[in-house]
Amino acid sequence: MRKAIPYGRQNITAEDLAAVVATLQSDYLTQGPKIAEFENAFAQYIGSKYAVAVANGTAALHLCTLALEVKPGQKVITTPITFAASANCVRYCGGEVVFADIDPETYLLDYNAVAALLEAAPMGTYQGIIPVDFAGRAVDLEKFKALAQQYNLWIIEDSCHSPGGYFTDSTGTVQNCGNGNFADLAIFSFHPVKHIASGEGGMVTTNDEKLYQKLLQLRTHGIVKSEDLYTNTIAFAGGENNYPAWYMEMQDLGFNYRLTDFQAALGLSQLKRADEGIVRRRAIAQRYADAFKGKSFLKGQSGVVEGHAYHLYVLETDDRLGLYNYLRTQNIFAQIHYIPCHLMPYYRQFGWKEGDMPNAERYYKHCISLPMYPTLTDEEQQFVIDEVVNYFNS
Repeated sequence: MRKAIPYGRQNITAEDLAAVVATLQSDYLTQGPKIAEFENAFAQYIGSKYAVAVANGTAALHLCTLALEVKPGQKVITTPITFAASANCVRYCGGEVVFADIDPETYLLDYNAVAALLEAAPMGTYQGIIPVDFAGRAVDLEKFKALAQQYNLWIIEDSCHSPGGYFTDSTGTVQNCGNGNFADLAIFSFHPVKHIASGEGGMVTTNDEKLYQKLLQLRTHGIVKSEDLYTNTIAFAGGENNYPAWYMEMQDLGFNYRLTDFQAALGLSQLKRADEGIVRRRAIAQRYADAFKGKSFLKGQSGVVEGHAYHLYVLETDDRLGLYNYLRTQNIFAQIHYIPCHLMPYYRQFGWKEGDMPNAERYYKHCISLPMYPTLTDEEQQFVIDEVVNYFNS
């Protein structure tokens, strides 16, 4: 039998290995110079002013809600078609998650559904919105930003699927996912199936210096190490005319959400191939789109969309279970993204039930993600295409 074809896969090159080994042989394994180097390179790639490297994408989301000071009982709107962390980060702070349905054409958080929620509630009911660039398709954040300003809301853009993705705004300007021009904060993941892999890892990007400084503090236990920020006296610290070099202060309840230097080294090396990976992903998407265009067994597919970063390529079909099981017999390991978050048992306890998000629930019954990663060969992709067609024609 041919080797397994997963839905996603990392690509570790000799250059990646050399970068990690060099860092392992250096003086720093963590809290060293590779962190800032990775942050600066990533901010430049995305087009944001600041970037903060963290342990994973979930930590990035949690730090965002902490920095924005989400309080118990405050309401935040997000999509049900996402990995649970996009919603969970609100719960970590005691906030209340309110789901809004997806647009069935884009699979993204529906602007009109969010607007309807806001219009139906008294001003001040909601504190923020967390749109998700699901599958790599960029949310039109210009529209959401106008809505957020109208209702005094913040925005966290979950860009885990979309480094290198973009949308074009009303002036014709290309807006990179996570560049901070419309969202207060954006987050990325460096999990192995993502565009840039560092084992685990994440990044927060922003153009707000105050939020940036808060993120740095919260990332490392709430500790600061700067004379300009200390509140205890020099005498207390044990100095005479200046604070001693060893001194630091924990000024907030933070977390250990740091990234290691050798992970940053791997991320830096991978970042150098990011554009190359996007080009390949888009070529794979084009081939899928062409192969399945007009097929009667499909209800929909990701298709070819300008600015799409193609973390996933999704088909919708009536016989999703049959196709999923058949592909596994051919060693093709497609995946399902995602079980609607509002119907997870944890969120059902808050009153969410089937029928609340009809578009999301309908999508879930039909969706299947095909293999999508830059090292997928043309021969492997053709095999996937042929087996999908074979299943429905048999």
